[in-house]
Amino acid sequence: MRIALFSDTHALHGRIRIPEADLLIFAGDMTHCRTARDVADFNDFLGRLPHRHKIVVGGNHDHRLAHDSRKAKELLSAAVYLFDEAVTVAGITIYGAPWQPLFNDRACDAFALPRGKALKEKWDLIPAGIDILVTHTPPIGILDQDGPVSHGCSDLSAAVAARKPRYHVFGHIHSHHGLVKIGPTTYINCNVQGKNGALRSALLLDYESGALLEGGSSTARP
Repeated sequence: MRIALFSDTHALHGRIRIPEADLLIFAGDMTHCRTARDVADFNDFLGRLPHRHKIVVGGNHDHRLAHDSRKAKELLSAAVYLFDEAVTVAGITIYGAPWQPLFNDRACDAFALPRGKALKEKWDLIPAGIDILVTHTPPIGILDQDGPVSHGCSDLSAAVAARKPRYHVFGHIHSHHGLVKIGPTTYINCNVQGKNGALRSALLLDYESGALLEGGSSTARP
């Protein structure tokens, strides 16, 4: 199974190279906090892609999705929109959740919650036995630094450590890109926003081997 992974297109999806794959996963931030037309345009883009299965999770810029999860599913008719829920594709169970810690005064704050109890309650919903976890935010300390600051969520880290999914896919922090394997879980930051406005291609993951076939860097930690 080959999986194309990307996030943080911020309305520039038409300029992103998406490799051929069996499954496509988008980990949030399709828009710039604007209109339903932005979401419809992204949905049209998804509909033109040849991937048989498409999964979408919202991000902190996706306010139109945050208003009503039922309506969000209607707007994203070309994909499976996951909102604190799981789907099984070709025997692989994927759980998606859009939440992240409150970021900063300049950032859009869809799906943003205070650190602590509010976020922990969301991550406690993640079931055991999933293969791929898709969130917008990174866990704390893993591909989550912007300058000297780590923006990931510690309660999410604890949830991933407890559930041990094979993969944790996320975006949100633009200064990192690629994967790192830590214990049983491979963590993947798949954002496409590079330095100075440069755009990256989506990543291409071989599910069985855990190798990136296109894009990004790979490392392993004990």
